[in-house]
Amino acid sequence: MRILHVLSANFFAGSVSYAVHLAEAHRQQGHEVWLLSDADVLPTAAHVEQLPISNRRHAQRLRNIRRIRALVREQQIEVVHAHSRAASWVAYFALLGLPVPLISTVHGRQHLHASTRLFDMYGDKVVAICANLRTHLVEEVKMQPDKIVLLPNGVAFGAEPGSGIRSSELRLSFIGRFNGGKGERAAALLQHVFPALLAALPTLRIALVGGELDHLPAAGKTALAELQQRFGSRVEVVGFTDDVPGWLQRSTLVIGAGRVAIEALGAGVPVLALGEAGSEGIVTAETYPQAAASNFGDISALLAPTTVDYEALLAQVRAFLQAPAPVPEALTQRVRADYNLARISSEVLTLYRSAVMKKRVPGFIPVLMYHKIPDEPLQTRHRIFVTKDRFAEHLRFFQQQRFTPITFLDYLAFANGDKNLTDFPARPLILTFDDGYLDNYTNLLPLMQQYGFRGVLYLLGNPAIRHNYWDTDHDPAEPRSEIMDEEQKRAFVAAGWEIGAHTMSHARLPELPLPDAAREIQESKVALEQALGTQIVSFAYPYGALTEANKQQVREAGFAFGVATDTGGLRIEDDRFQVFRVNMFPEETPATLRKKTSSWYRQYYRWKRGK
Repeated sequence: MRILHVLSANFFAGSVSYAVHLAEAHRQQGHEVWLLSDADVLPTAAHVEQLPISNRRHAQRLRNIRRIRALVREQQIEVVHAHSRAASWVAYFALLGLPVPLISTVHGRQHLHASTRLFDMYGDKVVAICANLRTHLVEEVKMQPDKIVLLPNGVAFGAEPGSGIRSSELRLSFIGRFNGGKGERAAALLQHVFPALLAALPTLRIALVGGELDHLPAAGKTALAELQQRFGSRVEVVGFTDDVPGWLQRSTLVIGAGRVAIEALGAGVPVLALGEAGSEGIVTAETYPQAAASNFGDISALLAPTTVDYEALLAQVRAFLQAPAPVPEALTQRVRADYNLARISSEVLTLYRSAVMKKRVPGFIPVLMYHKIPDEPLQTRHRIFVTKDRFAEHLRFFQQQRFTPITFLDYLAFANGDKNLTDFPARPLILTFDDGYLDNYTNLLPLMQQYGFRGVLYLLGNPAIRHNYWDTDHDPAEPRSEIMDEEQKRAFVAAGWEIGAHTMSHARLPELPLPDAAREIQESKVALEQALGTQIVSFAYPYGALTEANKQQVREAGFAFGVATDTGGLRIEDDRFQVFRVNMFPEETPATLRKKTSSWYRQYYRWKRGK
């Protein structure tokens, strides 16, 4: 891909570090990456151009907009990623009228300006770096929840914890900026916490590591001078340094927030999370989820006072330093997994491709859901069949309406750049068939081949299941419908169909314990890929039943799509893991087929059922 990052920070803040690491990760994967930044030099081999993005004068903003628009056209940029409100503002206007999506990563709480409500300043998708920030964007900024993606900053962790040489000195390190809210925290520590600690622990050293020391509040500067006079070299004023990892290794305990806290925990160094929103205390396995939700003290979910009980903080730090304890290995590994740069850069790339597809492909792709294709009507209360003759009428209708059936594998090839988007069909249609009934082999496959169509067949992972027991076991009056054998399933693969997974046993996932649901999902993918020798990229939820946890399990199992039934977004890219499918019934006519393949149908369906 051809990616442009727009940055506004004129010092190396956490947001800049995130953007640079992300850009470098994508560059090393072979993507072309540009960065427009206040700084003219950044630690990356990507293309860097200086542009005063943080300058909010109207004339300069106009120049910034013109330069971004020109660069997008000159370099055929496919996606723009902004990393601050100022960057989002100029990028939004630069991209007006262009088929290029804007992604914004929000790194902190947002001021509520009129332009935020007048324009969709943050673009097509918004990345929230922690759970509290997502709540803030929904509840206070009033952003549409479905455009927000919760994805933390990725960190390129160094060697495994314990592989480096740890200092034997007792050292407490405050690592972070010394301006703004963090500077106020540093000043309070210098006044209310550090003097008592240095007096109580004769071997303790305190290090102050970070930029913008000149902007430390006046009370903090006075307290620092007094500490230096009283305790001399035990107070180490380091300032800005490129060797933050080294200082982590020299520290018994780190006080910090955001990226600092993440890097420390990932290096096995204990952390007291203290940021602009407050203190989360010393991070333990029990407090980690809450600390991570606030980006380790930096971000509150809703606007609230940001007071810190420094007496309680002093007591906690003193107790820890008197008997230091290592970070549990399980917590360190969890942090390294949660913030792994390779994983997160991959998810961001998927987000880019999703945004490009949403911007450039037709706004609506009908996804139809069929089951049985029998010779004659079935006597069943489950009206999930379309007879062979009626289905032939459906195919004639699709052909007359100039639909081009595609699969999710086809769609993914366009999204991933393996196929040129200029070749994407003008009227795409996705035909899906659940459960793998025998009549799909005898009736469906020949008909589809006759029209030159392919579809998506969702199969169970357990080949021993040879009939619809989920119907007949609950109602003996239900007719038994046979399921294909492995050879018959392979005929669909040979015909160019996509095979999707449908759990191992047709389980209703929300009714299962989460570990059991995860096994049903993951094992079905593995079993089908091994048995049929084909790539499995999409998953169909049995009964259309799912929870947010089930969707996450489908994502974690390695699927690219999860398809539902009559629920989900209006378009595929609204939510790839809850794709809206339209149920097809025996009595469909050309009129209902026209309705169910129309762009307005999903909104109509939601309105009709009050969803």
